[in-house]
Amino acid sequence: MGALILLALTSQYAGFAAAATGQQLTVWEDIKKSAGIKQAIGDFEKQYNVKINLQEMPYAQQIEKLRLDGPAGIGPDVLVIPNDQLGAAVVQGLLTPLKVDQAKVEAFTKPAIAAFTMDNTLYGLPKAVETLVLIYNKDLLPQPLATLDDYHDFSKRQRAANQYGLLAKFDQMYYSWGVMAAMGGYIFGHSQNGSVNPLDIGLNAPGSIAAVNTLKKFYADGLFPTGIIGDSGLNAIDSLFTERKAAAVINGPWAFQPYADAGINYGVAPLPKLANGKPMNAFLGVKGYVISTWSKDRALAQKFIEFINQPEYVKTRYQATKEIPPLVAMIDDPLIKNDERASAVAIQASEATAMPGVPEMQEVWGPANAALELSMTGKQPPEAALNDAVKQIKMQIEAMQASNQ
Repeated sequence: MGALILLALTSQYAGFAAAATGQQLTVWEDIKKSAGIKQAIGDFEKQYNVKINLQEMPYAQQIEKLRLDGPAGIGPDVLVIPNDQLGAAVVQGLLTPLKVDQAKVEAFTKPAIAAFTMDNTLYGLPKAVETLVLIYNKDLLPQPLATLDDYHDFSKRQRAANQYGLLAKFDQMYYSWGVMAAMGGYIFGHSQNGSVNPLDIGLNAPGSIAAVNTLKKFYADGLFPTGIIGDSGLNAIDSLFTERKAAAVINGPWAFQPYADAGINYGVAPLPKLANGKPMNAFLGVKGYVISTWSKDRALAQKFIEFINQPEYVKTRYQATKEIPPLVAMIDDPLIKNDERASAVAIQASEATAMPGVPEMQEVWGPANAALELSMTGKQPPEAALNDAVKQIKMQIEAMQASNQ
């Protein structure tokens, strides 16, 4: 009996020793998305003789959890974050900079890489992108129209028949940005070294003002219902589209399934062009793989995220998760090219603008949205509303920077 116990203890100790000497990485993946990387993990474990501990948790909460788990020694080596959390995470010293070969960087779309670059330093490899697209009811509008002016004219005809043409939340910057950027507006300028200058704010630049005046026509001409102004506006738009009272909407991939469930025969296209010939831009939302500052093997962690982002594994991930990968090669892959919805998102994402990742961006949303709402409802001229917004944003940013010193 004693010999058996000794044998068991010896065997258990040997297991602990093997675990201690073997390489291990802890990876946090997004909820219900780990199936997309399981094959890549299996191949990586074999090739590098490493054990991957895979855990799922909502990607938007991972940085918050890292703040506690990292210093405690129980955090991940690799995690997934949205690009709009990058700035704060870098400033707080939570993430490790990456040094990736230029050829591997160029395999991704430029906007997606820009989303995980801060002060000319790369902090993550992009995993998936989402951006606004045009969604249209094929029974009411057989083909998407070419320009925003075309949609304005179409909407006039639809209103004459007590229907709506195009609906969008142009009273919020997330939805109006596509026109502002394409007409020369900008959020933050850049310093000579290429880094973001958060005190150079271009929301009241001539192009921004011209864009808001263009968008205001949809409201002034009665082409939008009054109910789509404000926080509940998107619900109103969804209701009108699913009730077949609106022919087209500007929305994101998150709307695909609800519209399908409502039985709408819908198509998806990139956003329309403007009168100046430029396509509507859009904000790019990017999820990316990043490496914790507390990782005990940062080199291996980087090898891992480079490995799982090889085209063959990205293709497998897309098939399992349906999240659009920002890999240049995948845009022309038949899997995406022949899927109207995925192709529209991929094309639009390649022309989109990564949301500024600096912490100061959080001070922009409130004043910008308030200015747009005042402009669209005619309560204040666009130039005055945008000038006031820029003053307020600057004050808030200066106060924020002073409190961080």
